[in-house]
Amino acid sequence: MSKYIFVTGGVTSSLGKGIIAASLAKLLQARGFKVTIQKFDPYINIDPGTLNPYEHGECYVTEDGAETDLDLGHYERFLNVPTSQANNVTTGRIYQHVIEQERAGAYLGKTVQVVPHITDEIKRRMQLLGQTGEYDIVITELGGTVGDIESLPFIEAVRQLRWELGNSDSLVIHLTLVPYLAAAGELKTKPTQHSVKTLLEYGIQPDILVCRTEHKLTHEIRKKLAQFCNVNINAVVESIDASTIYDVPLNMLKEQLDKTALAKLKLSTKNEPDLDSWKTFLGKLKNPTNEVAIGLVGKYVELPDAYKSIVEAFVHAGAVNETKVKVQYVAAESVNEENVHEKLKDLDGVLVAPGFGERGLDGKLASIKYVRENKIPFFGICLGMQCSVIEFGRNVLGLTDANSFEMNDKTAHPVINLMEEQKSIKNMGGTMRLGAYDCEIKKGTKAHSIYGKTKISERHRHRYEFNNAYLKQYEEAGMIASGINPTTGLVEIVELKNHPFFVAGQFHPELKSTVANPHPLFVSFVAASLANKKS
Repeated sequence: MSKYIFVTGGVTSSLGKGIIAASLAKLLQARGFKVTIQKFDPYINIDPGTLNPYEHGECYVTEDGAETDLDLGHYERFLNVPTSQANNVTTGRIYQHVIEQERAGAYLGKTVQVVPHITDEIKRRMQLLGQTGEYDIVITELGGTVGDIESLPFIEAVRQLRWELGNSDSLVIHLTLVPYLAAAGELKTKPTQHSVKTLLEYGIQPDILVCRTEHKLTHEIRKKLAQFCNVNINAVVESIDASTIYDVPLNMLKEQLDKTALAKLKLSTKNEPDLDSWKTFLGKLKNPTNEVAIGLVGKYVELPDAYKSIVEAFVHAGAVNETKVKVQYVAAESVNEENVHEKLKDLDGVLVAPGFGERGLDGKLASIKYVRENKIPFFGICLGMQCSVIEFGRNVLGLTDANSFEMNDKTAHPVINLMEEQKSIKNMGGTMRLGAYDCEIKKGTKAHSIYGKTKISERHRHRYEFNNAYLKQYEEAGMIASGINPTTGLVEIVELKNHPFFVAGQFHPELKSTVANPHPLFVSFVAASLANKKS
């Protein structure tokens, strides 16, 4: 039977519940346990697919096509295990299911209420992964902070589930902030005390406190927190600010978070965690021999979390190349034909990021024209690939009106077009080409040399596609379709023949990059940017 760990947060959001959950899972996995992590989000959206990235950071897509919270990206990058639809649940999805059940008469005329109907559905979903028999431990991260009105049904479900499961089959980790007051010159425990008191009011006693702090916790502070919050002193865990998120598993190992959790769950601690490959990765990450500057041209550059997976993929690829990748954000709207040289001249490589809508399109096109003509390594992702097609159509093929049907449905040359099955769709959520699709790569192409194989699978999140009516024209002019979907014939990868590195994918390769398996496209792009710097 699976054991359950619940991770809650207090005092403030963005303390890093996802990183703590992923770090603990990594340590447990390194000890030989089979672990998965799920995220329960208290917002009423069905999923984050329709949210502006400024609201919630990037939307992370799983193999099975679920649009999920960005924390699932951390789970996959740390554990190197794919997540799925079952790993991310929102209030909206819970209510949608309960209301559909009520309409179908499933509750036999009963009054449908938060307790028991909503909480029962939350509990059912919390245990779904545990009931598959695939996992020894299921970690559940609850979004938001304790005391939020939206979180109450989730907290109540955890209280009930703990009572049903029994003491040694579940535990609660509560992540709080221990702020440092410069004026007083000391760390303050009161916010944590209040947060735990709120949790106790809802009937939950945390087993472990993880304290985010900028300064080391003294023995006196740990003792005070243990005393006031009803936990053992060895269950007060310090989570000090780290230079990289990939340090956190080793920091948690020092604090014995994994041992404390296993002891409470009555599981063996005799296998020491095998973290050799993780330490090797960290060694390369922290001791680079080179440095490259790569421009990320996008719409949402004011919030780096909008491109979280891309940034982390550069971390993984940088470590492979023993190179520090300095990502420089370039607001697409700020770029035009006149200033593009000034904006991009100091960069060793340029990535044009994914996105939706027309805002910033001209800046992306100007950037691509500049790197294409000046032989600067270029990597396009999703809309970045579509922009490379539009730019080539306009400036090489002479199709001055070339555009995407998304940006201009009256264009004479819709080189990027809407698939027939998409034309009748009215709902925006969950209706795109989502999740893993196969791709066949042509031998002798740059893509083939990068992947080293002809059959790959990559994750998608888009509605518009390369218009195959123009394929012959493009290929004759030097833009090759090097990757094709074998079922639909849709173009997945384009590249330029006479260019050191000009590769663009219709998919999102960043979603599959992990510490254990850095993505080959990112590894090759960083290497090409490094070669460009040296030349």
